[in-house]
Formats: sequence, structure tokens, C-alpha cells
Amino acid sequence: MADKNAEVAVEDNGGMKKTLSLWNFFTIGFGAIIGTGWVLQVGDWMVVGGGPVPAMIAFLLGAIFLVPVGAVFGELTAAIPISGGIVEYVDRSFGRTLSYITGWLLALGNGILCPWEAIAISTLVSEMFGSLPGLEWLRAVKLYTILGADVYLFPTLIALGFAVYVIFLNFRGASSAAKLQAFLTKALLCGMLLAMGVSLFTGSPDNAMPVFSQVAGAGGGKAATEGTSLFAGIVSVLVLTPFFYAGFDTIPQQAEEAAEGLNWNKFGKIISLALLAAGGFYMVCIYSFGTILDWHEFVKSPVPALACLKGINMLLYLAMLVIATLGPMGPMNSFYGATSRIMLAMGRKGQLPEKFAEVDPKSGAPKLACVVLGVITVVGPFLGKNMLIPLTNVSALAFIFSCGMVALACLRMRFTEPDLPRPYEVPGGKFGIGLAIAACAIIIGLLVIPFSPASLNMVEWSIVIGWLAVGLALMAFTNSRKK
Repeated sequence: MADKNAEVAVEDNGGMKKTLSLWNFFTIGFGAIIGTGWVLQVGDWMVVGGGPVPAMIAFLLGAIFLVPVGAVFGELTAAIPISGGIVEYVDRSFGRTLSYITGWLLALGNGILCPWEAIAISTLVSEMFGSLPGLEWLRAVKLYTILGADVYLFPTLIALGFAVYVIFLNFRGASSAAKLQAFLTKALLCGMLLAMGVSLFTGSPDNAMPVFSQVAGAGGGKAATEGTSLFAGIVSVLVLTPFFYAGFDTIPQQAEEAAEGLNWNKFGKIISLALLAAGGFYMVCIYSFGTILDWHEFVKSPVPALACLKGINMLLYLAMLVIATLGPMGPMNSFYGATSRIMLAMGRKGQLPEKFAEVDPKSGAPKLACVVLGVITVVGPFLGKNMLIPLTNVSALAFIFSCGMVALACLRMRFTEPDLPRPYEVPGGKFGIGLAIAACAIIIGLLVIPFSPASLNMVEWSIVIGWLAVGLALMAFTNSRKK
């Protein structure tokens, strides 16, 4: 039997609307994973890996690596389908303090991606649309420079418009947000098909050869290949993949809003399917862009995925640019919904002030959580594209730490709650759960061990420690108010 508190949370949910289908959940997860990384950084992946082939292998391995983690989320969510379930899983297994730390770090990891995506939109509008003939006015009014990044008025206003639209839909409830997500998923697939088509008719597999070679003087964020072998190239890209696969955890955060009669066995498989679909998407995109022209030439441009199309056909370029600009709305929308549900769950558990537990009676949206997240999101475009760069690794660490805690909770609950109804179970049982724990441990190690290619720097550690300090202070304040 499931814990009575969880049952109460589901039944007396304060108005949460049960409208989300399996397809909605798939698009929520897939859209959160796939943002603009495939457009903005596909060239960097090739440079780091030493070619398209190592990058493709790395993303395939990354997806396979995280599938057991997705299965763990599937088992627990199907068994305990409540909003922000991660907080509940860890609380039932390891107590209030670890539950709070997990939820608080996940709120950091997920929530920060909302303003980050708003910045991505502003950057694309400024640097890509602003370079087109007749659209120079987009960069006519410079507001200021912050951390070396210029902030322009009109791109900022456009990014704010996108952000406000996402916020508005999330205030209307999960159903409205899910419709947007379905549209964006189709747009992303169109982008992939467009790249495939261009590659098929104008490219050649020979352009992806040799399998491994070093380059220098690339135009993106990574100017040179540091690896000296095919294996080193694959590993160098592999440590980056968890950040680009982050987002599948948004599916269980909204489980409480699942439609009546949902097949929970199938739901358990949706998370892993979203991961594998995203892996396939990344691999197809890397191959397509890596074969349009010689990849050594491809990576010379700052945003090569767009630059190469500009030289082939302006209409294709504009189509991909529009898709790339819409792309950040997907993860922004998914992470907005997921993070607000995490705060809702923490409010219900008494880990945050009780106001966070209130939902709008009409829409079912968490009111205060949506307000707080809305403020954070609209601030994003004003910060400049370089302001949140240190937060990418922080987000990855916070995300994978939370995944590790969920995997540990899943294993512990196999012993402490063996009779809990589990419509879906991790393939391989305890061994499969152990694989998920091992995957998370390896990734965390790569992020925290000094001299690792992905280890956090002092600025990033300061952010993590500062966020934890604020969270613990807030928890202490909440506890004092209860007494």
C-alpha cells in the first residue's frame, strides 16, 4: 500500500487539473531536452570530439548511460504520481533535510534554465536576425555592456515577449502549456528534417571524414580540439552530454496532472523514450550538419549550423533561424512548469512557506511559485549572454545530484516499501537501479573531481554553496514560523 500522505496529496490536490496525456508528457520531456544546443553548439561538439563521428558516438553513449536513470524516474512516478514527486521520494527514503536539499538544488538546476533560454532568444535575435539586410535596426539601441556582452533594446523586448507568453500559458495551467510544447516539438522535428534534406541533396558522407582529426581556429566557443585520439575525443564530448540531456526529469514533476485513466505502465516508459528520441535527434543533427560540407570548414563559423545554410539558400537559412529562435521556448516552458511544481511540493511538505502550496482554483497552477519563477525569467534578457555561462555546469551538477538521490531512494524503497504498487518497474530490478546509481556517481565525479575536463571552477562552486546557504536559511526560517 502506498503511503497515506501521498494518497492524500493526490486526492486533495487543491485543484490541480488532470489533463495531460502520454503524448503531452513525451513532448514536455523531449522539448525540455532539445532546446537550441543543436543549433548553437553542434560545431563545438565536433571540435571537442575531433569530428562528427566521435560526437555522434558520445551522444549515443550519453543517452544509453542515462536510460536507467529515466527508468528509475518512471518506476517512482508511476507508483507515486504527485507534483514535484522527487521531494516526496527522497523524504520517504532519507528524511526531511536531504529531501529539502535535493528539491532546492533541483529548483536551481531547472529554474535557472528559464532565464537562460530567454537570453538565448535575445542572442539569436541580436546576432543572427540583426545581421540581415534591413534588420540592422534590431541593434540600433544599445542599452549597456555587461561582462563583455552587449545588451540591445529591441532583442531584449522580443525575448521578453516570448518569456511573458510562456509565463502566461503556465499561469493558465498545464493544458495550455502542453499545447505550446506539442507545437514546438513539431517545429524542432521540422528543423531536423530540413537539415537532413540539405545534407542529402548537397552533402556527402566523405565530409565527415576522417573519423578523428584535430582542428584549430574554429569560430565557436571551442577554438581547438584538445583530445589527441578518437577515445579522448569521445570522452571529451561524453562529459558534456548530461547537460544537453537535462530535462527528462520535467516529466515526473507534472505527474499529478495526468489525465484520468492514464496507463501508468506506458507512462514509466515515456521518460526513457524521450531520452532515446533526444539521442536520435542529436545524432541525426550532428551527422546532417557534419556532412553538408567538409566539417573542418563547417566549424570555422561562430554559429555554423546557420552559417552553412546561409551560403546554400537564404530561404532555408531563414526557416532554420525561425525554428532556432522558437527552440528555447520549449525548455523554458518545460522547466517553468517543472520548477513551479517542485516549489509546490516543497510548500506542501512544509519545506517552503505554506503560500507555495496554494494553487489557482481555476487553472490549477501553483500561484506563488509561478510568480517567483516569472520574476526570475523576465530578468534574464537584461543580464546579457555571458552572465549565466558559469551556471551551466552548476545546473548539470544540481540536476545529476537530484537524479542520484532519486535512484538511491528507488533502491531503498524496494526494501522499505516492497508492497508499494508499482505499475512500472525498472528493467533488471535492483541491478538496473544500481546501474542508474553508478551512472550518476560517475557523472558527479567528472563534475567535482579536480582536473576533470568538466570540473567546476571556483565561481561555480561559490554559486552552489551560496544557493545551499540561502536554502538552509530559508528552511530554518520556515521551521521557526511553524513553532
